[in-house]
Amino acid sequence: MDARLEPFDTKMQKSLNNLEEEFGAIRAGRANPHVLDKLRVDYYGTPTPIQSVANVNSPEPRMLQIQPWEASMVKVIEKAILSSDIGINPTNDGKIIRLVFPELTEERRKELAKDIKKKGEAAKVAVRNIRRDANDTFKKLGKGDVSEDEVKDLEDNAQKMTDKYIAKIDKAVEAKTKEIMTV
Repeated sequence: MDARLEPFDTKMQKSLNNLEEEFGAIRAGRANPHVLDKLRVDYYGTPTPIQSVANVNSPEPRMLQIQPWEASMVKVIEKAILSSDIGINPTNDGKIIRLVFPELTEERRKELAKDIKKKGEAAKVAVRNIRRDANDTFKKLGKGDVSEDEVKDLEDNAQKMTDKYIAKIDKAVEAKTKEIMTV
C-alpha cells in the first residue's frame, strides 16, 4: 500500500472498530458483559471501568453476575447501572449484583434493527468523509511535483479502500441485525 494512503486506511479502520464497539453494547436478549464497557464507577475518586473493580461473568444465557472485589463497591456499581441507559434493574444480595436480561419483544427487536442500520449509515458517512479528505490531500499533491496520473491512481486506490470498508460495515450491520432478529 502507498504510504500516502496509510493514514486514511487507519482512520477508516478506526471507524469500523468504533461501529463494532457500539454493536457490542447493543444487547440482543442475551447477557453480554460488553454492555457494561462504557460504565464507570467512582473508585477512590477515579472513574474506573466496572471490569476493573469486579469479576463479571454470565452464569446463564440471560444473566450477568457482577462480583465486586470490595464489598463497599456493591452500592456504587448498582448506582452506576441504575443511572445508565442499559435499562435493566440490578438486584443484589449484598455481595453479588445480578442483571437479568428480559426476552426482547418483536417490536423492540425491530427498533434495535433500525438503530443498528442507523449506526451503520453513520459509519459509512464517516468512511466517505475520510475518502473526501484523502482526495483533497491528493489534489494538493497534484499542484506540487506529483503527476496527474499518480494523483488519479491515489484517488482510485482511495475509492477501492472506501469500497472495502463499506462492504465490511454492511457485513457487520447484517450480522448484528441477524443476531437481534433471531429469537
